[in-house]
Amino acid sequence: MADPARPRSCYDKVGRLVYFGRMIDKIRLHAAGRLPPEYVSNLGEGKPTLFDARCCRFLGVAYAELRQRVLEGQEDEALLAWAHERGGPKTDEVCEMWNGFMMKVGWRDDRSAVLRTRIKEYRLEGRPIETFFDLNDYDEGRDPAASRPWDPLPPLIILLMGVAGSGKTTVGRRLAETLGWGFADADEFHPPANVAKMSSGQPLDDEDRAPWLAAIRTYIESRIAAGTPAVVTCSALKERYRAAVAPDPSRLRLVHLTADPAVLRERISGRQGHFMKADMLQSQLDALEPPKGALSVDVSAPPDVLVGRILDGLRLGPRLRRP
Repeated sequence: MADPARPRSCYDKVGRLVYFGRMIDKIRLHAAGRLPPEYVSNLGEGKPTLFDARCCRFLGVAYAELRQRVLEGQEDEALLAWAHERGGPKTDEVCEMWNGFMMKVGWRDDRSAVLRTRIKEYRLEGRPIETFFDLNDYDEGRDPAASRPWDPLPPLIILLMGVAGSGKTTVGRRLAETLGWGFADADEFHPPANVAKMSSGQPLDDEDRAPWLAAIRTYIESRIAAGTPAVVTCSALKERYRAAVAPDPSRLRLVHLTADPAVLRERISGRQGHFMKADMLQSQLDALEPPKGALSVDVSAPPDVLVGRILDGLRLGPRLRRP
């Protein structure tokens, strides 16, 4: 066998569709004797859960016929045009539904347990893997964040998290202004009872947080449904809190703002009229569960510098910003 090669990312599009190009690559590499052996069992339509099988069912074509045309030397776009002619044309909406479904396989569905097993088998624990598309990218040495085919202004949420005094509001507003996106501060979602409790120096418990987190989630869901990106701040100290506000992790980027505790205390002490008190900081530091896979940014630099670091770290280029 010749040297093995890897197919393109699942996220790479041919026409309007994700995954189709990867299936074509696997056919070509297998025919050339260059497909890694562990990929061979996932070729074709042998099992209904295989991605090749799902793709062929969506297109309405037989894998054997597609394979024959690939081996005849047809190019990607011609193959896709044949598939649409053979199986029937697909509207933009139908293609978007296909892409959305495929990009989320493994996330809170009947394949989640299999995904967790594969993560362990591939020794990829600790990576921010939510789906099989992410798994394949990390396994093949790619960063899924760079592979995902985001549209020019995707329904994307940036969640800035961190303990009190980490600058979430200041940095969040500046980031939203730079991107031309909406902005929402978590403090706006607290019911009056929560504000009164914190103003008296008492930390919130999970019963207090439940309606607050639900309100943030509702806001995020509304922005995603409307296709309008936003920067949202939330302390989100624990993993379960982060899960509670994230209806679709594939549309959310998490940024963890960090600082030395002494700096945080000084910042909180200098606030005027805020309900968060400096002596409540330690309870937040004790509760903090540092997120895995988040972009971590030390907030000792000026806000404009921090915004630049966040944009670079999340690979948010000019095409994602308002003209």
